Amino acid sequence: EVQLVESGGGLVQAGGSLRLSCAASGFTFDAENIGWFRQAPGKEREQIACISYDDGSAHYADSVKGRFTVSSDNAKNTVALQMNSLKPEDTAVYYCAVPLGCAVIGGVMGKAADYWGQGTQVTVSS
Repeated sequence: EVQLVESGGGLVQAGGSLRLSCAASGFTFDAENIGWFRQAPGKEREQIACISYDDGSAHYADSVKGRFTVSSDNAKNTVALQMNSLKPEDTAVYYCAVPLGCAVIGGVMGKAADYWGQGTQVTVSS
């Protein structure tokens, strides 16, 4: 059974930082893309960061590029998302996921994933 369990969400002031973690199990971690999505109230879910399984490269949506950093530990089957310079518009439920692809087209990433975590709430106050 595939499991993706996020932790680290919470409330932070604008300009602050937060680190999310995700523990993965039930699949071959280093043979899959791994990354993060988010869904803000009233908006579609969007992929924001991804690590490609074939070369380990990281990819970001324009909305977070330069502020967020995704990293993975293949020995521990974990993926993290370091979020800096947070803005109120970053408020969303954040999901760890196994994306179908890491491509960035026009600053936007694909929306599909094979597996999803349960999500963790991040709230950025102004």
